[in-house]
Amino acid sequence: MDLLLDVNVAVDSCVGRKPWCESVDLAIAKCLAEGGRLWLYAGSVQTLDYVVRRALQRARSPAAKPLSAKQLAHQSKSLLKVFAEDKHWLAALAGEGPVFDSPDPEDEQLLHALDRFAPGSIKLLTRDEVLLKDHRDRCVSPEAFCQQPATQTGMGFIDLKTQQDALRPQLEQGIHRVLHHGQYILGPEVTELEQRLAAYTGAQHCITAASGTDALLISLMALGIGPGDEVITTPFTFVATVEVIVLVGATPVFVDIEPGTCNINAALIEAKISDNTKAIMPVSLYGQPADMDEINAIAARHGHLPVIEDAAQSFGAEYKGHKSGNLSTIGCTSFFPSKPLGGYGDGGAIFTSDDALAQACREIRVHGQSARYIHGRIGIGGRMDSLQCAVVLANLERFEQDIAQRQAVARRYHALIQKKTGGKTDDKAHEATGPGQVFTGRKAATAEAITVLPWPAPDRTSVFAQYSLRVQHRDDVQAKLKAAGVPTAVHYPMPMNQQPAYAHLCCPECTPVAAATAEQIMSLPMHPHLTEVEQRRIVDALVATEGTTRLETD
Repeated sequence: MDLLLDVNVAVDSCVGRKPWCESVDLAIAKCLAEGGRLWLYAGSVQTLDYVVRRALQRARSPAAKPLSAKQLAHQSKSLLKVFAEDKHWLAALAGEGPVFDSPDPEDEQLLHALDRFAPGSIKLLTRDEVLLKDHRDRCVSPEAFCQQPATQTGMGFIDLKTQQDALRPQLEQGIHRVLHHGQYILGPEVTELEQRLAAYTGAQHCITAASGTDALLISLMALGIGPGDEVITTPFTFVATVEVIVLVGATPVFVDIEPGTCNINAALIEAKISDNTKAIMPVSLYGQPADMDEINAIAARHGHLPVIEDAAQSFGAEYKGHKSGNLSTIGCTSFFPSKPLGGYGDGGAIFTSDDALAQACREIRVHGQSARYIHGRIGIGGRMDSLQCAVVLANLERFEQDIAQRQAVARRYHALIQKKTGGKTDDKAHEATGPGQVFTGRKAATAEAITVLPWPAPDRTSVFAQYSLRVQHRDDVQAKLKAAGVPTAVHYPMPMNQQPAYAHLCCPECTPVAAATAEQIMSLPMHPHLTEVEQRRIVDALVATEGTTRLETD
């Protein structure tokens, strides 16, 4: 549970005001130990400063020389600065309730501020007896909070809360900047984000879009792909990859995947190329780019077919020193909240170094408009709004740090699973096991239990959008992990060429590796803030299922 600190308890702790400071400090420590957050209300800053100064004066010995106003101000600011270091600031929002109808407008503001949080997730920590009496369900005294049973924070599959906490000042500043300038569509944040992302990838152009799906759709439209055309892609992906092909009237042609990476098997592409093939759309799945050089070479041999990289899960990864998204004719990514670089809604981007394609994409995303009310192309309403760009810009500030932390989390998973199943346990173990190589667990609960530990090939990196395993009896394994408090997910349970909407477009039986993988794939919690303690708990629960299952990491 989070705590919003009333002025009285904040001052108690800040200046060590007796006799209350001890119980307040214990309540604050309990909140932090249980994974809660501590909040200060920005609208109370002046009151905090005023009350701290009065408390400092009162705490001085009667015989001591009174402090000057300047000295008091300096001491107050110094104490509050230190006190606020591990607290989060809750913005004072305009019109937050009819506060002036209340006997105590400041208290009324604090109570209304609690409404921004999920019910039951936060309380006002206070010594105010009126508040404690009249709002028992929303307020708690330090003593009462300390007596509450300890609560354990549930494990999340992803953790946007910690990310948001680290960036809240930048997030709020960016959002309020948009609210103040009012350019909600194609505002300055859009231009800034496009420039920074283009520089990040090395592409000449970045065109933001309303979603990763729209980015793919706009790319196909810009290439002139339509009815009668074929686009080669993978069946093992999110539906957006395939639905955009069908939406432009083209036909998806599915190529099976590599068992070790789950990416499209480049060696099988050439056999599927026909006179109607107009593009190849590989997906850089789970955070690792596909074999883009080989795919580009195949495309070049067949009339320089355009290659569209679906990099929705791999933005930030590298292939032979080049960034995912800038590995082919066009690259597309998504800023869906769960992505390694995400917003707090939908958003996406297109990358290309082809000037003509970039211009076509820009026009298509605004209804095919080349000048105001001049529509030279068929287009869509596919713009990414300024507010979402502001959020992604804030998250971009720590993106490289997040990537490094994701990679560290993946290394720990690898090492822990190997250790628990009897495989190699040294720090370099993950480097010695390339994609698809097998470890036989000496400590496995059954003789057939094996672990396949893919790691990005030496010529590429992964941002680990997911950390996925192949397991037999997946439903049973997921049920046991859920009972142990470990959330899981399946990316993806059915190949696209077996989906009811698409099975008639291409042979459902022609991709056996994808079909087998879809029956066994399972993802474990993965985010930059996953702790070693949490990972040990996850792996212990996973290995406890080994008596009835076979584990293969993917």
